[in-house]
Amino acid sequence: MRYLDEYRDGDASRKLLDAIAAAATRPWTVMEVCGSQTHSFLKYGIDQMLPSEVTLIHGPGCPVCVTPAEIIDQAIALAERPDVTLVSYGDMLRVPGTAKDLLSVKAEGGDVRMVYSSLDALKLAREHPDRKVVFFAIGFETTAPANAMAVVVAEREGIDNFFMLTSHVLVPPALEAIASSPENRVQGFLAPGHVCTVTGYVDYERLAGKYRTPMVVSGFEPLDLLQATYMLVRQLEEGRCEVENQYARSVKREGNEQARALMESVFEVVDHGWRGIGVIPRSGLRLKGRYARFDAGRVFDIAATTPRQAESVCIAGLVLQGIRKPVDCPAFGIDCTPEHCLGAPMVSSEGACAAYYHYARQGAPR
Repeated sequence: MRYLDEYRDGDASRKLLDAIAAAATRPWTVMEVCGSQTHSFLKYGIDQMLPSEVTLIHGPGCPVCVTPAEIIDQAIALAERPDVTLVSYGDMLRVPGTAKDLLSVKAEGGDVRMVYSSLDALKLAREHPDRKVVFFAIGFETTAPANAMAVVVAEREGIDNFFMLTSHVLVPPALEAIASSPENRVQGFLAPGHVCTVTGYVDYERLAGKYRTPMVVSGFEPLDLLQATYMLVRQLEEGRCEVENQYARSVKREGNEQARALMESVFEVVDHGWRGIGVIPRSGLRLKGRYARFDAGRVFDIAATTPRQAESVCIAGLVLQGIRKPVDCPAFGIDCTPEHCLGAPMVSSEGACAAYYHYARQGAPR
């Protein structure tokens, strides 16, 4: 696999592991923010090969996992309407709301469909002008520009049966919530490469300075993660608090200016709830007033629900904040599995609990 195999080279990996072991003279706790990074750490066994001085904890970088139950309930209410076609990503259909999930609605006869992008949803709206097509738009800054483009195209083409229920969230406010928490034990962050490809890392520089916490923007392949971890350990050992960019092949300090401009032209920043965490100020995006006619939350009469944890035994909120690990949950691998999940991190392909289950970390009955 050209341009991929070189990032999975065994000899280079061993050299980086040796370099990390030589650099780490005391215990350090670092958080990889993105769920894709978590899965790569576990898939390739890097978490088990790192020296004992380096402890990994897992962040809230799974967009499906942090989508609040009350917004899922709104999507379910829309999907149950006979005139609505509700479309979203595959993982999102299985995440439980307060009572059920979207796949249950589909089983009951609701028109619920899986798509790969908002443009697929827009195509459905064109092909079925008699249906109200609602795209359940979730994700971090990574997917927001593409979803913004779908709204721009819908306006330009005069498509009046396309709507968007948005649950877009922003990474820097979540990192600030973690860094400022009295329970925080993160000493360094591996920042999400995909998000920073769009946004850049200027905002991360402010956080690194304010909370005296170094950060390294990292890619997702084994050598990316090992090099980024080495860079982060070097900062910690030297007492530096900077933002370094390991993922330079994709990320610029200013990000993708065109994508950022498109996102900012369509969305405005608002306070937003995070599943298991609560409301984080200025951490979400919603459609601006100009595009209010595409906003399903404004167009449809959707009753608000009171957020609550689906199961008291589930510790998903603590896992998403990096306070606990999946195997600390008494239900992990027993009452909570990918086939029968109690919490969103076991559902999503980016969820920490799913990673621990699939890659058989301690506590998993496999």
